[in-house]
Amino acid sequence: MLHNTYVVIMAGGKGERFWPQSRMSRPKQFLNLLGQSTMLELTVDRLRTLLPVENILILTNREYVGAVCKLLPFLPVGNVIGEPMARDTAPCAALAAGIVKARGDENTVMMLLPADHLIERENDFVSVLDDLGRMVSKNPDWICTIGVNPTEPATGYGYIRCGEELGAAGKTRVFRSLGFQEKPDLATAKAFLADGSYRWNCGMFLFQVRALEREMRRQCPELADMLGRVCDLARNGGLAESLPALFESQKKRSIDYAVMEKADSVVVAECRFDWDDIGSWTALKKHLIRDENGNVATGLFAGLDAHNLIVSEESNHLVAAIGVKDLVIVTTPDVTLVCSSDQAQRIKELLNSFGMRPELRSFL
Repeated sequence: MLHNTYVVIMAGGKGERFWPQSRMSRPKQFLNLLGQSTMLELTVDRLRTLLPVENILILTNREYVGAVCKLLPFLPVGNVIGEPMARDTAPCAALAAGIVKARGDENTVMMLLPADHLIERENDFVSVLDDLGRMVSKNPDWICTIGVNPTEPATGYGYIRCGEELGAAGKTRVFRSLGFQEKPDLATAKAFLADGSYRWNCGMFLFQVRALEREMRRQCPELADMLGRVCDLARNGGLAESLPALFESQKKRSIDYAVMEKADSVVVAECRFDWDDIGSWTALKKHLIRDENGNVATGLFAGLDAHNLIVSEESNHLVAAIGVKDLVIVTTPDVTLVCSSDQAQRIKELLNSFGMRPELRSFL
């Protein structure tokens, strides 16, 4: 096991693209999208063979702390930290790094991982993290990310361009990063795929705390100040009382834009496992068994001349479809969503419109 290493799981997102099953009160990471376990449970379970549970931290919205503690009762209560307000992943990373530094020191290795990604071939995933954790512990200036080999010209992911191979960390090959690329248009994504040196950015990062703190000091001093302040408060007391003011002073921004895209000494590790961020209802088609008409369904479903449907019901009533194709149909006890499969990315746009209709706000 890795002992001078902490895993920080970011579990504060809303998961709006999985509405109506995902709500503000129960976001994506608390859903059983592909089985009996929630996405958060699956994320934690695959890490328990890598390091002690005392070294697993969950950062989430403060409104979800109780739900996380109930879901993961084996975690120490102090390892579930509630963010007082949404400020995206950069302040989240500064908060986490400050806590990790307080529990260890600036040489402690930190793994920053999302809570809601699908990982298959989990033994390979753990092996990669083990390789990279040991590598980063010997290279204090490196910030490591994992690049996923693209299988299609996806426009919903950021990309990283790989340069020269730097060797291997255990069984895992590592490359120099030539820079991050924002989510491209389709033509650019096709060019990236044809080039062969681009990888999908899956949002997993590994580093010694000192490396992140150095980059924050260079690029976003206010984040470095927050990290240092959190460390002092975590060691001496008063962190919970000070968090609202610390967060309120921060801009809302992602760790990618704030730090990683302009960081020095970034390396990209090969992805030796199967990965999907399951970013929308249509992604379920890759992971559920299709019937003879191309339909995938969780729950009760009956179709007649129905093709290529994605059906998810959790309210124990039958979804029946006749003479339709290429639809997403999702039910809950109080909402039914029907949309074309190619329009599923517009769910967030629909939810934004609810703000102008007071009678709909309770459905967010």
